[in-house]
Amino acid sequence: MGLSSSKMNSPAAIINATTKQTASVIFLHGLGDQGRSWKDCFLALKQPHVKYIFPDAPVTPVAINGGMKMPSWFNLYGLSPDSKEDEEGIQAAATNLHKIVNSEEESGIARNRIVIGGFSQGGALALYSAFGCNHPPIGGVIALSSWLPLHKKLDKFYGNQNTPCFQCHGKEDMMVPYLFGQMTHSTIKKYNNHPLTEFKAIDEMGHHSTADEMSSVKSFLDKVIPPV
Repeated sequence: MGLSSSKMNSPAAIINATTKQTASVIFLHGLGDQGRSWKDCFLALKQPHVKYIFPDAPVTPVAINGGMKMPSWFNLYGLSPDSKEDEEGIQAAATNLHKIVNSEEESGIARNRIVIGGFSQGGALALYSAFGCNHPPIGGVIALSSWLPLHKKLDKFYGNQNTPCFQCHGKEDMMVPYLFGQMTHSTIKKYNNHPLTEFKAIDEMGHHSTADEMSSVKSFLDKVIPPV
């Protein structure tokens, strides 16, 4: 479910399980988007035992867009490895994402059956929430066209050193360059050697998703949260 606070809008778009729920996927949209956009994408790959949650980011000013207000998980000052980062905002957003994880756990879903992920800024938040925060392990992480925020301040990973992580990035991405995805994967592999930690490059894909990418997402989810 979404959070009824100023940090995440409520309610989230949801695809409910159609049989007994034994797993949860929490997927975060990119800058300026909304959760229901990704709900439509996941309808084609849903599994009956999984509940899919697509929260909406709060509408806040974003520096990279001249202070324009738009849905954003945290403030963005630039999209380069050396850009200033909104450390306070990233940490606050991660705390709120973990509240959703905790809510699913309290409803009876084991943490190793909960996957977090997202596209672009949403994927960045998912990566930081998994690897930059001291929380118990989860079932997996998905990051599409994303990067790892505050990577210079991470001298270790916390609770998810052995958690499956699927990254996918288009080679023609002009918004979050392909190189950033590669660099993020290299950082993750320093600390996380799970055999399902994978980086997939897609030729001729820009800063968007494709059927090929979503098919790979489904394959990853089928491996980490299969029916039980």
